[in-house]
Amino acid sequence: MKMRVKMGTVVPKMGTFLHPEDVPGDYPAAVAMALHAELGSTHRAIKSAMRWTGASERTVKYWFAGERGPSGEHLVSLARHSDVVLVLLLTMADRLVLEDGEG
Repeated sequence: MKMRVKMGTVVPKMGTFLHPEDVPGDYPAAVAMALHAELGSTHRAIKSAMRWTGASERTVKYWFAGERGPSGEHLVSLARHSDVVLVLLLTMADRLVLEDGEG
């Protein structure tokens, strides 16, 4: 499924995609869902998110648990490394546009 956003930015195909109707309205829960979809639920996943953002282990564990959401700077770092987080961000901002015939 090829997706693009307004202004011609193309989001690459992903094996694990969060459909807009599956995204929780709660920001921390939505980020947790995206992180689990992209990285899994292991300690290695937490370490990867720590490397991507420079955040502490405790902070990243809060994100994975859906108890807190990342700040703007950390969210940008996550989106830089994770296609699923990028699509989540675009979906929550109502900026994700599927091409005709997709969905």
